[in-house]
Amino acid sequence: MKIKAIYPGTFDPVTNGHRDIVKRAAKLFEHVTVAVAANPSKIPVFTLEKRVELANVVLTDINNITVRGFDGLLAEFAKQCGAQVIVRGLRAMSDFEYEFQMAGMNRLLTPDIETIFLTPATEYTYISSSLVREIAALGGPVDDFVSPIVCAALEKKMC
Repeated sequence: MKIKAIYPGTFDPVTNGHRDIVKRAAKLFEHVTVAVAANPSKIPVFTLEKRVELANVVLTDINNITVRGFDGLLAEFAKQCGAQVIVRGLRAMSDFEYEFQMAGMNRLLTPDIETIFLTPATEYTYISSSLVREIAALGGPVDDFVSPIVCAALEKKMC
């Protein structure tokens, strides 16, 4: 079976944990669309265009993916991309309740698209974009959590 997946998120910024989930998904599916959500309610540090650009650079070596920005309902965008699966990452039990609710809502909106959960490698389970942003804003080192290009972009943005 040739299955297309979509991995949505704000990716503000894209972390090593995100990269790990994309690599795992790319092994499981014919094609993965990394869907960068505009999500203005979160007040992102980087513009949508910059987040797409950074994700493209960070994920450039993974052949069967496409990075696309989107604004609106994930369920609709997933249909536009021809996805049969939504991939979500679970780091800890604290993620589960929110992700469970989202999976249920997406199932109601698009019953023909399944949601699956992937866990990152152990060394990435504590990494989140919000923690990376907070550390960077306070002048702390983030080079263990993000790629060098993202680290440089954060340093530039936080100065």
